[in-house]
Amino acid sequence: MSFAPGEFTVRIEPRGWTFVTSGAIPLLEAARHSAINLPSSCRNGTCRTCMCRLLSGQIRYQIEWPGLSSDEKREGYILPCIAYPQSDLVIEDPRASALPASD
Repeated sequence: MSFAPGEFTVRIEPRGWTFVTSGAIPLLEAARHSAINLPSSCRNGTCRTCMCRLLSGQIRYQIEWPGLSSDEKREGYILPCIAYPQSDLVIEDPRASALPASD
């Protein structure tokens, strides 16, 4: 369920955490804005530290070939550091953690 045009709901399983974001920033950055840490390192799609599975929804990349094999893509793996939501999403990343609250 989207809240406004251009806004998408992202759910992270198995935690069940959700946040709302636009398609204007990558998932990794959007999660961090919502106090959710997804593992990452390079943030440019090459190191694969952030690799997780897309269970439902559509994403897009702004680079021609992200650092995933065709088999990984077929199996639903994505790189949230460079993936932009195009619909409501459900992603699976058991390594997700809550970021400390900031004042």
